Amino acid sequence: MANTVEYYLSKGFDHKTAEYFAGGKKRIVGVVANNDFTLIIRFDNGEERLYDARPLLQKGTVFEHIANIDTFRRVYVDEQHCIAWDIDPSIDSTKVWSNKIDLCPDSCYIDSLPIGDAVNV
Repeated sequence: MANTVEYYLSKGFDHKTAEYFAGGKKRIVGVVANNDFTLIIRFDNGEERLYDARPLLQKGTVFEHIANIDTFRRVYVDEQHCIAWDIDPSIDSTKVWSNKIDLCPDSCYIDSLPIGDAVNV
């Protein structure tokens, strides 16, 4: 029963997440920041999806650091294929891990919309 939607539902996953994992994990291969704090994320299956980062940008959270549009636009895909931002761009985040804010590929896929579905967001 492993690797089916039913399997993941039986483990307590919601339906959207169960469908994602049953379909196989996706790898992020590219990202573009938009001026409205959304991201266009390209996955290894060729799909492009729109991720709205605005709900993350709350005062008192780690994401407060990227609430400035110039900082937000410094987004990149790191070595683990996560969406990432360096808090201080003059510090190498591969050596100082606490300098990086990141989002995992799984949540980026699950919490985003296919570009065609995201037009009216």
